[in-house]
Amino acid sequence: MAKHEEMNPFKLAQAQFDQVAEQMGLEPAVREMLRWPLREFRFQLPVRMDDGSIKVFFGFRVQHNDARGPAKGGIRFAANETLDTVRALATWMTWKCAVADIPLGGGKGGVVVDPSMLSTGEKERLCREWIDAIWKNLGPRNDVPAPDVGTTPQMMGWMMDEYSKLRGEYVPGVITGKPVGGGGSLGRTAATGFGVVVTVREAMKHLGIKSVGRTASIQGFGNVAQYAARTFIEMLGGRVICVSCWDRDDRTSYTFSKEEGVDPYFLQSITDQYGTVDKEKAQKAGYVIEDGDVWLTKDVDVLIPAAVEGVITGDNVQQISKQVKILAEGANGPTLLEADKVLKERGIFVIPDFLCNAGGVTCSYFEQVQNDMNYYWPEEEVLAKLDQKMASAFKAVLAMAREKHLYMRDAAYWVAIASVERAMRLRGWL
Repeated sequence: MAKHEEMNPFKLAQAQFDQVAEQMGLEPAVREMLRWPLREFRFQLPVRMDDGSIKVFFGFRVQHNDARGPAKGGIRFAANETLDTVRALATWMTWKCAVADIPLGGGKGGVVVDPSMLSTGEKERLCREWIDAIWKNLGPRNDVPAPDVGTTPQMMGWMMDEYSKLRGEYVPGVITGKPVGGGGSLGRTAATGFGVVVTVREAMKHLGIKSVGRTASIQGFGNVAQYAARTFIEMLGGRVICVSCWDRDDRTSYTFSKEEGVDPYFLQSITDQYGTVDKEKAQKAGYVIEDGDVWLTKDVDVLIPAAVEGVITGDNVQQISKQVKILAEGANGPTLLEADKVLKERGIFVIPDFLCNAGGVTCSYFEQVQNDMNYYWPEEEVLAKLDQKMASAFKAVLAMAREKHLYMRDAAYWVAIASVERAMRLRGWL
């Protein structure tokens, strides 16, 4: 854990960008504009707690680049949230929207808070206070937040309601990831995990691997990991042999393993809203509970880090099994630069984060479109459109990798950076 705590995610995001900017020969002015966010906001959030006291929280919103369209990105409620975390995630959102070829830019928000320590009423008041602090800089044509770690569709519903009250009109398109029936889109809950597996499917096609019977190990069991596990089994005919997740009760992580394959539906039924699995119920159901880092060492075909950033490091990358053929980054920034070098040398096919997990923001874009039309699509249509978009994005990055003889992460950056630079030039920014 020490390595993760010491890692500065924004420095990682900048280092990844710098590496590709050098390869592309980007001119200095373009590099400088894209290395740093266009706008940053930091604000205090005084909230009346249930006991009558006032507690002050700190909130952030970063708009990295909006050349291609309104800033887009989630809001994290996390005890370890920092401005640099938000900067990094906003930067990756710019590349994610560009590589997915949706007309949006990159943004991200956050609050320094452990949401599990708040009552429902305290969460609602904090959500509304966050909107009160930043609403003049949000909007469907300006900056559109969404849920992320520690936030939920219900919380997005409160935020949309608060914004609509301040505007004096119903504005569902200001927030995505809302509950279905409250302006949300069918398919949004499954979208990120579903998209992860679509890219795994495309990678398997490229590598000539038959998907049926293939195995996967997943880090995390929040929303992304849950639906990645379900889709890996149902779409590909594969088997997930373990998931690893954080236990908020004893502040450590565990790996839940079953050689014949985990049942994601059962695990979901014993998992709380923060991704903590009930250990006692899991053991009774025949799951082996191991150390939280064991997921990385399993003899599987596919590794899916789908939790937090900075988990695959120079220290532990050598523990990855020789059987692993694909690393699909469901999380943002899970692989550090020194680990990337080893993955390249070993020939593991990496599906980089801002391509692999772009399903969520793509479906959020679909939600905005439906809000604008005031017409909502059936889930089958949403997922079919998402499948097409994700497969198309994968093929564009793969084509760039082949043309320029690039590592997939570098190829994804080439595609994204070139798209953003083109938009900046067409708008006369350069």
